[in-house]
Amino acid sequence: MYKPEADNNLLDSHPYLRQTLDLVADKWVVAVVYVLTHGTKRYGELQREVGDISQRMLTRTLRDLERNGLIDRKVYPVIPPMVEYSLTPLGRTLSEVLKSFCEWATVHFQEVEIARDRYDNADP
Repeated sequence: MYKPEADNNLLDSHPYLRQTLDLVADKWVVAVVYVLTHGTKRYGELQREVGDISQRMLTRTLRDLERNGLIDRKVYPVIPPMVEYSLTPLGRTLSEVLKSFCEWATVHFQEVEIARDRYDNADP
């Protein structure tokens, strides 16, 4: 458990926290992992379901997720080449956390918007 001390902070006291936040604190990572919770997808399916993501950014996100062991990339030896992406067992563990996050957003974001409006319209 984190106990604040004068000479450390939360990110420094948990050696993997900063790296983990860097890994998942990206909207495209969250979106891709969330889409893959619904099953294996081809590149084009991912691009359509994620929406508003450039080809370059999707490719970069998929490579990062593969590098970090969160997704599998399977290439089929056909012409034209067919590639499928799926979550690894490690990726499925992360997907549960992100799924909860997405569900929280769906349930509570209206409250966030109300709080923003209240804050923005308050007298200084």
